[in-house]
Amino acid sequence: MRVLIVKDYDEMSKKAADIVAELVKRKPNCVLGLATGSTPEGLYSELVRRHKEEGLDFSKVITFNLDEYYGLPGTHPQSYRYFMNEKLFNGINIRKENTLVPDGKVPIKDIEKFCKEYEEKIKKAGGIDLQVLGIGGDGHIAFNEPGSSLSSRTRLVALNEQTIKDNSRFFSSVDDVPKYALSMGVGTILEAKELLFLANGEKKAEVVAKAIEGPITSSITASALQLHPKVTVILDEGAAKMLSRVSFYKFAAEAEEKIGMKLF
Repeated sequence: MRVLIVKDYDEMSKKAADIVAELVKRKPNCVLGLATGSTPEGLYSELVRRHKEEGLDFSKVITFNLDEYYGLPGTHPQSYRYFMNEKLFNGINIRKENTLVPDGKVPIKDIEKFCKEYEEKIKKAGGIDLQVLGIGGDGHIAFNEPGSSLSSRTRLVALNEQTIKDNSRFFSSVDDVPKYALSMGVGTILEAKELLFLANGEKKAEVVAKAIEGPITSSITASALQLHPKVTVILDEGAAKMLSRVSFYKFAAEAEEKIGMKLF
């Protein structure tokens, strides 16, 4: 696991954009796995800027989103489809038919079929080349709440109380937050060829330390990232505050700069 500790959110976003942009340039038809929430907003803003000012080309890129609130149509301002359109897709030259987000309005009787087909579409596209991830306050990735199987697949999940409370800031009240979501499973995420894990702010410091340096456990589903052979973690100083190996991570980053290659 490659851990980069940067000064602030802006630098985290730019470092993440460097990784995404390098892949898009090297493999124009790459498959990106995308996340929503406040953490990747800066990344998406920087990618839009690079498209408009530097000509970064997304015309052949395919994207798959991690999750979507169940019950919300894509036109709802708090749906993840709406978020992705507003924060990224509408600002770059990607083909909308190549942007796949779980359908929050799929009939309940068709959910199992839909989830299976979503996984099949990922495989048909050649698999996800790079999956962007954040972390929830309780250590979840996507909507894989504590207790989720580390081999879980795309499915309908019930959101726990902490997640509903955390996400209520985006809604008029906690009662308006959907209680279910469609989400890629931990097993699905771990099949991506490369993972890019982002976290910022002191409020995430404790759970980040548990995910990166703690035991691998279903109670912190982000800890499963330790099982993946190619993970880049980018943290601002606040989010890295409770890590015990900060000196080692900084030394490794400096060594990378000197030798001109990534260390995993």
